[in-house]
Amino acid sequence: MSEVKVNKISPRTNCGTVTLGDSGDTFTIPAGATITNNGTAAGFGATGAASWDTTVKTTGFTAVSGVGYFVNTTSGAITVTLPASPNAGDVVAVSDYAGTADTNTITIGRNGSNINGAAADLDIQQENSALTLVYVDSTQGWKATDTASLTDIELQPVYVTATGGTITCCGDYKIHTFTGPGTFCVSAVGNPVGSNTVDYLVVAGGAGGGGEEGGGGGAGGYRESSGTASGSYTVSPLGACVSALPVTIQGYSIEVGGGGPGQTSGPTPAASGSNSSFSSITSAGGGRGGGQQSCFQTGASGGSGGGGHGDGGGSPRAGGTGNAPPVSPPQGQDGGNGAGRNGTNNEGGGGGGGATVAGTAGSTSPNPGGTGGNGGTGATSSINGTPTARAGGGGGGANNSSGVIGSGGAGGGGDGTKDNTTAQAGSTNTGGGGGGGGGNAGACGGARGGAGGSGIVIIRYKFQN
Repeated sequence: MSEVKVNKISPRTNCGTVTLGDSGDTFTIPAGATITNNGTAAGFGATGAASWDTTVKTTGFTAVSGVGYFVNTTSGAITVTLPASPNAGDVVAVSDYAGTADTNTITIGRNGSNINGAAADLDIQQENSALTLVYVDSTQGWKATDTASLTDIELQPVYVTATGGTITCCGDYKIHTFTGPGTFCVSAVGNPVGSNTVDYLVVAGGAGGGGEEGGGGGAGGYRESSGTASGSYTVSPLGACVSALPVTIQGYSIEVGGGGPGQTSGPTPAASGSNSSFSSITSAGGGRGGGQQSCFQTGASGGSGGGGHGDGGGSPRAGGTGNAPPVSPPQGQDGGNGAGRNGTNNEGGGGGGGATVAGTAGSTSPNPGGTGGNGGTGATSSINGTPTARAGGGGGGANNSSGVIGSGGAGGGGDGTKDNTTAQAGSTNTGGGGGGGGGNAGACGGARGGAGGSGIVIIRYKFQN
């Protein structure tokens, strides 16, 4: 190994540049040696440290790795652009020179790399803040170190971006409405300063009503979040304290449950509604209403239970259980019991359960005729910008023209009927239960229950500020 001993190395011309070695060369400083800096050093920062340039910056600039900068925003906001194509261990530091960052922001431009794991620039908005950034890898990018508190630094907002369904806007919030199967495709997840969660309303299909003094169909299961993540709109009691859902970049399959058909002949019962789902949320279809004589007299369980059949041969026929399978808060309520005959032709079917109120029992009064129970009340949400009731239970049917039909519950429940006529169907895309059929149709005959209404899925999130 050759050795050169000199007291001083100077460039050929005054104020020139001296270059040591070529790119890729390594210079070793032996143990015990001391290097003294009496001037300005740039680019010598070790990992996590920087040499400070004491020339104050008053306009935007691109930073160099290994250097710290004093930035003066007295005259206006300044952007410090990070180095392009950084290497692991690169370091840049910034300090608020005049204590004016709270008035005029210092923005750290990411220049294509993540900052603290997010694809977003950083804003320094607290006076007299100082920050060191070290490049780690492509996932986290530049990580903040040596700052008193990361609360001094605020991410610029990034928002959820998605497609699917029918899209409308309500101020700064985007609403995706699905009235049939589809896909909610998320292409950007945002951050906490913008948005990274979505609110939801998932209503299953309502059930069909039973035939001939039939029980009303139960409403489809009703589940929603609290709404605080996307504008604090009005939700039903079922949405209180229910968290919004985080999303990732993927396609979420959306299922929208169909309404079950009503009973149209004795041997064929009414049908329960079908499930609706989004992400981890599934709402159960409503339970069918009970039908004529020995033909499926009890109401079925479901999101909300179906009403029991009115003619029980002297014994009330039970309504179905709501909130089946169970979730918290409950997705629906029980159906009402059928009246049970107490004379001649005085049977009333029970009302189907609604999202917030159970269906009422049928009655043997008046005699003849009977009274159908009312369908349970649904729930009201403004997730789509308009207060809308959904998931009302179907009303129970009465026997003949002297009877009193049960009213469908608010939220799309269909009214029951009497005599040999067809009950009202549940409203489309509300999950309302169908009404129970009337009497005078013969044993297991054709007094027709109404069909349940189809469900709906609505997703809402913030997309701008």
